[in-house]
Amino acid sequence: MSFDVHLPKFGEPIQNLTVAVGREAVLICVIDNLQTYKVAWLRVDTQTILTIQTHVITKNHRMTITHVEGRKWVLRIKDVKESDKGWYMCQVNTDPMRNQIGFLNVVVPPNILDYPTSTDMVVREGSNVTLKCAASGSPPPIIIWRREGNEPISSDASSHNTSTFSIPRVNRLDMGAYLCIASNGIPPSVSKRVMLIVHFSPMIWIQDQLVGAALGQRLTLECNSEAFPRSINYWMKNDTIITQGKSTDETEPLANINQYTTFIHIWVR
Repeated sequence: MSFDVHLPKFGEPIQNLTVAVGREAVLICVIDNLQTYKVAWLRVDTQTILTIQTHVITKNHRMTITHVEGRKWVLRIKDVKESDKGWYMCQVNTDPMRNQIGFLNVVVPPNILDYPTSTDMVVREGSNVTLKCAASGSPPPIIIWRREGNEPISSDASSHNTSTFSIPRVNRLDMGAYLCIASNGIPPSVSKRVMLIVHFSPMIWIQDQLVGAALGQRLTLECNSEAFPRSINYWMKNDTIITQGKSTDETEPLANINQYTTFIHIWVR
C-alpha cells in the first residue's frame, strides 16, 4: 500500500464533450505524481496511439498535445469531423497500466439532401401529390412542412410533421410554395422551397348574368375566369371579338386577382 501511494494518480475525471462539427475539441487529462512515467492518448475503438508525452504519433495533422501547469495533458482536435466521435483514453505506463476515458460527441447541423427530396412539381388538378424531404445531421433532424407565407394547408393532407407529405386530389387552392424545414437543436435550421404548380382547364363565372340600363346609358359587364396556365380572355358580340377602343364598346385591361384568377369587364354604350 505504501508503494501505491507514490504511483501516479488521476487528479480528476476526463470530462465528456459535445462539440459541433468544424469546431475544436479539448480533452484534458490531469495526472498527479507522474514522476518518470509516460502519458499517452489513445483512440479506444481503434486502439490507435495518438500521442506519447508531447509527441504526436498519429498522422492526423488536426491533433496537437500540450503539457500545461505540470499536471495537465491537453489533447486538442481542430476542425472536428463526425468521424472523431467516440471514446478517448489517457493512459500511464505503470505496471499494470492506469487509464481513464472520456467521450467526444460530435453534433452536426441539419442538411437537406438533394435526393430523395422533391423538386418543383407540375400536376393536374385532381391528382394525388406526395412531397418528400430527406435530411442528414446528428442527432437526426426533425422535419416539418409549412406553406410559404403561412398559407393554410389542405385539411385532406396527411400529417405535415413527417418527411413525407401527401395531398390527395390536389386542387388549385393547394398551388404555391411549400417549405421543408429540418432542425435538430444544432443551429442553423435549414429549409428547402418546393413549388407545387397545379394545372386546370379554364372556368368562367359571371356574377350578374342579366343586367339592364336606360337607353343611352353606359352598361358594365363583368366576368371572372380561372385557369392555369392563364387563359386568353376576350369579349365577343355576335361572333365577333371586341377589341379595345371601339367606338361603341370599351374593354378594360385584364386585372389579375391572383396567380390563376383574372377579372375583366367591358363598358357598353
